[in-house]
Amino acid sequence: MMRLAAAVLGALLLVSACSTSKDAVEAGTDFVFVSPGGKTDITYDGADRKPMPNLTGPSLSDDAQISVAAYRGKVVVLNIWGQWCGPCRLETPELQKVQDKYAASTQIIGIDVRDNERQAPQDFLRDRSITYPSIYDPPGKTLLALKGYPRAVVPATFVLDKQGRVAAAFMRDLLATDLIPLIDRLTAE
Repeated sequence: MMRLAAAVLGALLLVSACSTSKDAVEAGTDFVFVSPGGKTDITYDGADRKPMPNLTGPSLSDDAQISVAAYRGKVVVLNIWGQWCGPCRLETPELQKVQDKYAASTQIIGIDVRDNERQAPQDFLRDRSITYPSIYDPPGKTLLALKGYPRAVVPATFVLDKQGRVAAAFMRDLLATDLIPLIDRLTAE
């Protein structure tokens, strides 16, 4: 009974978070994710962009801390993934292509969720020669900073401009060709 009540309360909170604004970003100075009409691809233009909260967490590969804010001045592609996720398995090599092509101007950062032991996602990345860093966050605590973001959506990708503001959100798996035009535009800004 308690689980049912918690699920209903969670659904109400999610619905209320999504109904606070007509736009994809709520008025104010902080980024609050809203998906108007259930869109899976959302872009934000200049004045509509809001800063992404500084997401930090332990590296999947070692005990170092990864901070998204450390990459200001570069376009950041923040990808929420898990090695257990079928679409993530297809998307990860595509993200590596983007990292390789734009290493000087862009940084891909993963957030590995729902992998309770490090070995499987570490092997997954090693087997695919993935070099970009990932935050290791099995319970998804890092994502709590993303107000309004439905944490059950995996994969998801947020693209930040060089000032750390959210320029796009994708609630689906991506190919390199989906990201390249956006990165080209943001790099030129």
